[in-house]
Amino acid sequence: MTEARLSPHPDDASLLSLATTVAQEAAAIVNTIRARGFETEIKADRSPVTEADHAAEAHILQRLRAARPDIPAIGEEEFAAGVTMAPGDMFWLVDPLDGTREFAAGRDDFTVNIGLVRGDRAVLGAVALPAYGQTYYGGAGLGAFRIDADGTHAIEACVPPADGARVLASRHYADDPQLAAWIGARRIAWTRNLGSSVKFVRVAEGAADLYPRLGTTMEWDTAAPQAVVEAAGGRIVTDDGQDLRYGKTGWRNPHFLCMGRSDGAGS
Repeated sequence: MTEARLSPHPDDASLLSLATTVAQEAAAIVNTIRARGFETEIKADRSPVTEADHAAEAHILQRLRAARPDIPAIGEEEFAAGVTMAPGDMFWLVDPLDGTREFAAGRDDFTVNIGLVRGDRAVLGAVALPAYGQTYYGGAGLGAFRIDADGTHAIEACVPPADGARVLASRHYADDPQLAAWIGARRIAWTRNLGSSVKFVRVAEGAADLYPRLGTTMEWDTAAPQAVVEAAGGRIVTDDGQDLRYGKTGWRNPHFLCMGRSDGAGS
């Protein structure tokens, strides 16, 4: 791992605590709206959006901007509405409800993502799983953790076993021939299809080994979970083997592979 990943900045612990608390608050908002019912609308890009997306983002952005007005906070729904903001050298990337299709369909695999980017690296992240009552958080040099009903637990990615990796893939790309070809070319123990950034945190905690993403994602989809995965000893790389970076024009990511720990990798 690089020195940048191993050495946190002096205020990173407080920033990570802020992101984690706010993600949990937003998860409670999402669960409240889910319990009482909601309507689903379609945005201009044909993706779904609900009251929960808007309410969670409004809360997150208000909290982050009030606590740290010096750090720009960029939200998916504001961007979709035409609100633009210069990222600066350090900025938050917010997906208030990653997996809206899952949420709208009554499934459980949706998340709240709050990531901090410094330079072009995702360095801190909090990922709340409202339906599971779990929150994952981590950062460079700070470790990775899961909060659940039993308390707070350190998590660590696994080295994929020699007899076959455990693969998670997107539910909405399950029939993609590219994915089938990718899986067919490797020794795989099993493949399961899930929605949202739940796949990243399952790799981070060692419940799976690989998550290949061969479809479109945006930077707010990946910043928070990437920080957690890397803090847990994993890595996210593009097709050319480079780390996934941030601040790209249009915020669109290339294809990537989220993987667990390599032999001999340190945390």
